Amino acid sequence: MFASLPSVQLPQLSPAPLFTLVRKVEPLVPFSVKKSVIETALNKAFRQPLADDEFYFLEDQTLGLDVQDLGIKVSFRCLGEQLIVCEDAVADAWIRGDAGAFIRLANRDQDPDTLFFQRKLLIEGDTELGLAVKNLLDSIDWSELPAVFLKGMSLMAKITPSS
Repeated sequence: MFASLPSVQLPQLSPAPLFTLVRKVEPLVPFSVKKSVIETALNKAFRQPLADDEFYFLEDQTLGLDVQDLGIKVSFRCLGEQLIVCEDAVADAWIRGDAGAFIRLANRDQDPDTLFFQRKLLIEGDTELGLAVKNLLDSIDWSELPAVFLKGMSLMAKITPSS
């Protein structure tokens, strides 16, 4: 029945307009909405490592992520078995880089050491905290993360420019 339907090719998404849209829209989104979305995504994605107390080092410290080409800064800490997004953009350590580097890291296309060595990702502030995060990223079995997270990261890799 469906064999006679023509295949449909989706247009190739260009990152430039998408990034421009994100940069314009993100500042307009209320913090409470960002907080809810980011906390839900992080806590679902890292449910098992959180339950295994692998984020213990964030109990009394704040980590910031700065996606520079998108103008997105988010900081968070761990409280019990939950990652909590902080309202102010103050952090003990920052990991900075462009979206492409963060996506390559999340997709395991490149290991954290390579991205930091090539200065695609930078650690600023408390380097001990930054190194603890890098080591945690090395130790996580990314294949065990929720399928929706993995599919989302795969899609982001397709629309994010490589640098």
